[in-house]
Amino acid sequence: MPRLPLIGVTACTKQIGLHPYHIAGDKYVRAVAVGAQGLPLIIPSLAELIDQPTLLENLDGLLFTGSPSNVEPHYYGGPASAPGTPHDSLRDRTTLPLIRAALAAGVPILGICRGFQEMNVALGGSLHQKVHEAGPFQDHREPENEPVEVQYAPSHALHVQPGGVLAGLGLAAEIQVNSIHGQGIDRLAPGLRVEATAPDGLIEAFSAIDARSFALGVQWHPEWQVLSNPDYLAIFQAFGEACRERAGQR
Repeated sequence: MPRLPLIGVTACTKQIGLHPYHIAGDKYVRAVAVGAQGLPLIIPSLAELIDQPTLLENLDGLLFTGSPSNVEPHYYGGPASAPGTPHDSLRDRTTLPLIRAALAAGVPILGICRGFQEMNVALGGSLHQKVHEAGPFQDHREPENEPVEVQYAPSHALHVQPGGVLAGLGLAAEIQVNSIHGQGIDRLAPGLRVEATAPDGLIEAFSAIDARSFALGVQWHPEWQVLSNPDYLAIFQAFGEACRERAGQR
């Protein structure tokens, strides 16, 4: 019986009481286990202390998760963040080079929300720090003070581009997705292909054109109750299949 693919899940750093922790959301590790049918391994944000070549040699895939924090804007030449904006410098120093190294090594990648934004920044793109204040875009943030089921409910249409990765997974030309983000793509990085947009034109999914394996980023949260949504599940199943293919090659 083939072994489960080992899928790295990026962690945030968080101070809990007197001690710092490396944490990953339950919905991400659970989606790797039940949606991608892989074995999740949480990757701590230890930055330069992680031997990335050795790590990538032993992984079959990488999930770059969402987070309450935002990528520090100096990585993409943006203005300083508004006071009180949450950042995670150790995560930035871990994930941005890890994305580039994983692509070069042919490791399957799925980026979600912050992970989607990290992929764009790592490859030379930039971000809107406040989408709702940028040009024609609607407010993509979740409704505050609502139950989590309401926050993660479908909130806008997604226009899937023909001929891309998402269309190849069988997703319809228009699907409904949740929307839980304040930042978004400004300048798309070179080498990325637009996979889907929101009705206001904001890029909500892309793929890496020259990637040697699965390399997809999405701005919404397909990990949420992944088994209950066929479109979300299709993404994790395709990611898992790419990870199993790599596991078989190794």
